[in-house]
Amino acid sequence: MTRRLTSALVLASCLLAPAIPAADLATSLLPPPVTPLGELQQYVRVAAPKVALLHVRVIDGTGAAAKDDQTVIIENGKIAAIQPASQAIANGTTVLDLRGHSVMPGIVGMHDHMYYIARPNLDEHGHFETPLVVPQMTFSSPRLYLAAGVTTIRTAGSVEPSADLNAKATIDSGKMIGPHMDVTGPYLEGASSPFIQMHRLKGAEDARQMVEFWADRGVTSFKAYMNITRDELKAAIDAAHARGLKITGHLCAVTYDEAADLGIDNLEHGFYVNTANDPGKQPDVCPNSVGTPTLRGMDPDGPAAAALIKKLVERNVAITSTLPVFEQGVPGHAPLQPRFLDTLTIEARDAYMLARNRTVALKSDVAPILLKNDMKLERNFVAAGGLLIAGPDPTGNGGVMPGFGDQRGIELLVEAGFSPVEAIKIATYNGALYLGVADRIGSVAVGKNADLVVVKGDPSRTIADIENVEIVFKDGVGFDSARLLASVKGRYGQY
Repeated sequence: MTRRLTSALVLASCLLAPAIPAADLATSLLPPPVTPLGELQQYVRVAAPKVALLHVRVIDGTGAAAKDDQTVIIENGKIAAIQPASQAIANGTTVLDLRGHSVMPGIVGMHDHMYYIARPNLDEHGHFETPLVVPQMTFSSPRLYLAAGVTTIRTAGSVEPSADLNAKATIDSGKMIGPHMDVTGPYLEGASSPFIQMHRLKGAEDARQMVEFWADRGVTSFKAYMNITRDELKAAIDAAHARGLKITGHLCAVTYDEAADLGIDNLEHGFYVNTANDPGKQPDVCPNSVGTPTLRGMDPDGPAAAALIKKLVERNVAITSTLPVFEQGVPGHAPLQPRFLDTLTIEARDAYMLARNRTVALKSDVAPILLKNDMKLERNFVAAGGLLIAGPDPTGNGGVMPGFGDQRGIELLVEAGFSPVEAIKIATYNGALYLGVADRIGSVAVGKNADLVVVKGDPSRTIADIENVEIVFKDGVGFDSARLLASVKGRYGQY
């Protein structure tokens, strides 16, 4: 009786809060274009009012086949025309001859943090001292995202929400370089958490107040975390929805079925963190097994998986694929790339190599099964009509980094069985669709914002070519990827 009364009071109080119209949310996420100011001009490669990308292959982000030998015309920050390369270009246009290159939409990263998790005094046995600390990467992360072709991010959980909000405002004003930002509020975490920087909720009313407080300050999405209870999650969902905002979750104490019944909009990490069938699972308690038994034992083509997917699709619950972070647990699966190592600080590089070497030494036989099952479940979810979006979850493992991880996520979606153009759609158009801005970004179409990525090669055939980013257009301003990467070399993990 008390639980029902509390929920009723929470819902009633939320209904008093004004909802944010969809148009205002879109404007907040994608404000009017600005030109980078002062010394930031050194990172701009193209800034003409009218630009023609000549002789490009267009991968439009809708899942359609690529079109060869096209010209994309950018005018005043918008895509003004897409035409055969043989067609005339108006005088006064800055022309870039890009033979051998492809143009695709800017990536919309849906699990793209702005921080780095540090484990004090980590050793080769995986031991470290408490507490876990989470330093903010306010300088390096935005540049890494943009350099890799990520023009829009959802932060998917914040440990320094004021820093993220201020970073967004500074980027939007042209005083800092980075992607468009959907700033997610601080983690809505329950009474137990390994992270000392997270607030521990004290009940449903506390959850409601947190959503209200941060929505008032400009946060545009929320994320529930592992130890949140059903009552707290319901209160947060109702508060967010009353404001016209969405809420996602990296859950554990609450199962996927329960979250769908409560009205959650999105679930993070594919099917990895559903704990419904973990042995000894108790209501509102996160088991130490954190979903591994459930995923390992779930036949992707079996009746239990089909029933879960059916419910998620019927309730319009999106799933975020974060394959890069789980690939790290499969010995030898993740590539060891020099560009990763070059970007890390010495300390972060050492920690990464310790973790990577330990993974190889442990030779887990479970991690490959989990990755295979999750990949198949994600495919089945999409086949059933579900909305799959993507992000890497860069949280402090040198193999999963801002931007580079987004690219790797697309490659892993192809490994999972999606075609290259389908994988690109998941990472671009689908994210824009979830955010409610697919009319402005997410695909290459006339009238949309010129958020575009120029890559050398043809990722519609060879998905690894998606790593060959040369120019990233955000609102029609073309940034030099190599210069941005050089500006953060050896700095990720520091600031």
